[in-house]
Amino acid sequence: MINKIIAVDFDGTIVDDKYPEIGKPKIFAFETLRQSHSDGYRLTLWTYRSGKTLDEAVEFCKENGIIFYAINNSYEGEEFDHSKQSRKINADIFVDDRNLGGFPGWSAVYQIIKNRIELNIHDNGQEAPKKKKRGFFGL
Repeated sequence: MINKIIAVDFDGTIVDDKYPEIGKPKIFAFETLRQSHSDGYRLTLWTYRSGKTLDEAVEFCKENGIIFYAINNSYEGEEFDHSKQSRKINADIFVDDRNLGGFPGWSAVYQIIKNRIELNIHDNGQEAPKKKKRGFFGL
């Protein structure tokens, strides 16, 4: 089992950005999240939303088959204390529409995650040696 954490933004990433409303789901968003969970990843919702709009987003995801490991925290039940902690949460991968270069789409996100697993992580969790990149003709 992988037990890596993927932190996922909501507006503009899981759904089209219509904040404070909930936008239309992005193509393959929920399928990719469900598959990533099945692959052994823990999913954390990491969003600007709070209060009622956060509750609505969490419920929308639940209705679409996604229950998060944690919400705007590093782990379930974390008590955030701004005087002792950074606002940044603990995750191995961050998926957000505001990444450098923009959001590539969920098909690309899954391929990036999947290739990272296959190329960089052994079954025992140790980092594998990097494979040499091959040229256009596989040389």
